[in-house]
Amino acid sequence: MNLLQPKLHLRLSQKQILTPSLVQMVNLLVLNRLELRGMIDQELMTNPVLEEIGEDGITTENYADEAFEKAELEKLPETEAANPFEDFDLSSFYTEYLDGNRNGERREQEEYERPSFEKFLSSPEGLAEHLTWQLGGSVCTETVRRIAEIVIGNLDENGYLMATLDEIASNDPNSMDDVEEALAVVQEMDPPGVAARDLRECLLIQLHVLAPQDTLARQIVSDHLQLLQSNQLPPISRALDRPVELVRRAVDVIKHLDPRPGLRYNQSEPRLVTPDVRFVKEEGEWRVEMEDEGVPQLRLSPVYRRMLVRDAADREVRTYVKERFAAAAQFLKNIEQRRRTIQEVCKVIVRRQADFLDYGPDHLRPMMIKEVAEEVGVHPSTVSRSVANKYAHTPRGVLELRSFFSESVNGPEGHGVSLPSLKRRVKKMIEEENTAKPLTDDDIARLLVEGGIRVTRRTVAKYREDMNIPSSHQRRVKT
Repeated sequence: MNLLQPKLHLRLSQKQILTPSLVQMVNLLVLNRLELRGMIDQELMTNPVLEEIGEDGITTENYADEAFEKAELEKLPETEAANPFEDFDLSSFYTEYLDGNRNGERREQEEYERPSFEKFLSSPEGLAEHLTWQLGGSVCTETVRRIAEIVIGNLDENGYLMATLDEIASNDPNSMDDVEEALAVVQEMDPPGVAARDLRECLLIQLHVLAPQDTLARQIVSDHLQLLQSNQLPPISRALDRPVELVRRAVDVIKHLDPRPGLRYNQSEPRLVTPDVRFVKEEGEWRVEMEDEGVPQLRLSPVYRRMLVRDAADREVRTYVKERFAAAAQFLKNIEQRRRTIQEVCKVIVRRQADFLDYGPDHLRPMMIKEVAEEVGVHPSTVSRSVANKYAHTPRGVLELRSFFSESVNGPEGHGVSLPSLKRRVKKMIEEENTAKPLTDDDIARLLVEGGIRVTRRTVAKYREDMNIPSSHQRRVKT
């Protein structure tokens, strides 16, 4: 009979462990300049050893460099000696650091708690707010006004009514006459076409407001919307017994309507972009300059430095200062490592994409993250983090660093063409085609192969759909 007994077993295994300093380095690398500023501010609040160099001209030149700090750390005595801090009031020092009632600290606290300028700015008005404001000036009964608020609350981001009139009428309940009147009140508001139940109603509302005299356009939308969506003008002309030229003019009016009227008020707030690097050309060579404006310059506090290199009788104080000093030094090292890594990655980018920077998008070369990682000598994930959410100021505008990377489409001789360049070629072919006989995906694939780029019809179709370009059948205009 086997009995359970405690036993010791030794086992060797390999395990990847991220140290806290490495985790911090990874987190710093993925941050853009604005996010880095936020993390530095947080570190300044939690680690008293770190200080920001202000605008008073103070620099770190008056203090020892990192080599000196390391040497002083090694010289720390292992045994305690006489207390050299007897003439230094540690209690008053920590009271000043922790007590928010001191004048200097109170000023900093007031400065920190002062509301930002952005809080005084009005937030962007959404579609619901825009319509509710108009409803306040509408002449209607309280019942209709209340139902109109329900209608506004059931609009999607494009401005279309998601709920049916029966569903709205069943709320409370409400009479169908009141619901229809409330819907009419909302549909008369700006933007024209809002609160429509489908595309046909949306376009008809806009035509009623913007082109009330164009009866042909309203008839096309009302009775031949499907033919209109496929751009079949001759069948519309025959069905309405109108010349094709008149139909084309009416269609031109329809094309200026907005099929998503609510989207202009529901667009997400634009994200503030601040470039992390700048690509400049000097004496025929492209260079990488780091954009450091707004990023605080840090130093190690000289007060804590003196406390560290001398022996304190209080072991807890000495241990605390030493830990904070080490954490601050590691933080500064990781910030510098982030800077060097981004700079080295960008040097490879400008070297490989010099033609793009000189001549434009058609000269963008295929470039993979793995290739850049091999050239820099780092892991591909490091390159991926280095370019994530970061932008470069270039002669071509402010561009996301990730936009410089693209897949390669090889030609018969192995010459690589970047995927964005290939898509632009496909789009240009379609823009220059004969609308009476548009190019099929097979035609485009054949023309690309003749030009030295080997692609299949299915690949062309995928690229065309990615650019939201209709098929050749939908693009055909019969005359």
